[in-house]
Amino acid sequence: MAVGIGIAGAGTVGGTLVRRLMADRAMVTARTGLDLEVRRVVVRDLTKERAFSLPPGMVTADVMDLVTDDSVDLVVEVMGGLEPAGTLVLAALQAGKPVVTANKELIAARAPQLVAAAAASRVPLLFEAAVGGGIPIIRPLAETLAGEQMSRVMGIVNGTTNFILSAMTEQGWSYRDALAEAQRLEYAEADPSADVSGADAVAKAAILAGLAFGVWVDPARVHREGIERISGEDLAAARRLGYVVKLLAVAERTPAGVVARVHPAMVPLDHPLAAIRGATNAVFLSGAAVGELLFAGPGAGGDPTATAVLGDVIDAARELLSGSQVAPRIAFGVGEVAAFDEVETRWCLRLEVEDSPGVLARIAAAFGDAGVSLRSVWQDGRGDRATLLLVTHRAPERAQRAALAGLVVLDVVVEVASTIRVEGDG
Repeated sequence: MAVGIGIAGAGTVGGTLVRRLMADRAMVTARTGLDLEVRRVVVRDLTKERAFSLPPGMVTADVMDLVTDDSVDLVVEVMGGLEPAGTLVLAALQAGKPVVTANKELIAARAPQLVAAAAASRVPLLFEAAVGGGIPIIRPLAETLAGEQMSRVMGIVNGTTNFILSAMTEQGWSYRDALAEAQRLEYAEADPSADVSGADAVAKAAILAGLAFGVWVDPARVHREGIERISGEDLAAARRLGYVVKLLAVAERTPAGVVARVHPAMVPLDHPLAAIRGATNAVFLSGAAVGELLFAGPGAGGDPTATAVLGDVIDAARELLSGSQVAPRIAFGVGEVAAFDEVETRWCLRLEVEDSPGVLARIAAAFGDAGVSLRSVWQDGRGDRATLLLVTHRAPERAQRAALAGLVVLDVVVEVASTIRVEGDG
């Protein structure tokens, strides 16, 4: 018995999926016993030429055709955005059709509603490709590690920003030149703002937090900073201190509740995430019993993402035919979501100061008044000015910010050139 597949979206991922389902149909059947047949494909522009060929009647511009067409047993949504994707996914679930999606924005924004709809209809809602592209991370968190007490999830979940930072660090390129190269290689969109601002990573951080800790985190409550202000001087300072700068998505359980955040961070050179170069993504998990795990691989692109989507399609089709649960179920429990101010962080600050007696004492006093102690101080003097690199011990984020406020009003501080958090070394 063939399982009818309806696919919404025929772009990079959707087009790749359609081609693979058609070209590899016999191989998938031989390996899984499933006959997966493409029966409907939704596109935005019916006149656009595609890299695949389907009978005209199978191609439509109306997403709801996937819900009303009885020949479509399983819906795949890879069009992205909140609408009309959200309306389609909810309607398909309510109609009792399993749904596979790669839409991180939709899952992050509406997970509780969609998970509840899937549960009510007793069908799977699968989204392995929504966080790590081709990296298997959703299923391990939902199944293999479901009984593990996770303490922290920390990941490089945006290939564009990791490529840019890698190029700046290794090639000495400026931010502008590295971004231009990322766009030339099609790692970055013409409008890269979602990537470089951290917005893309915020959705993924929210999803990871929900899976790791069972508590849904509204993306609006995920602290966000992008890489737009990272300079060559920042990367050189990090290297001098034994670190490399990465844009990290971090989710952790604290005494006050679950916290998720996205921001640049200095990572020690001997940490596994420090070796993740180029457009590669990685997720680093810490658990009470399992210890530390690293999942790494291509985080974007048609082939890797379509591979993850196809894996979900296979699981959903198996469940559809067997009538028993095969695919993992996601559930969100009751739990507190804490403010970022509650988290203990470490900072590295790069200051330009007057090089005169008593300057360090006054700066140290500003930190002491805020309840923050200094772990290390590095100084480079140049005539009547000096550059200071200060690394703090752990303290509540609000205390670190209070120390910063105390610094900027000191007359001996010419400029607070940058502040970057430090992660991964205790």
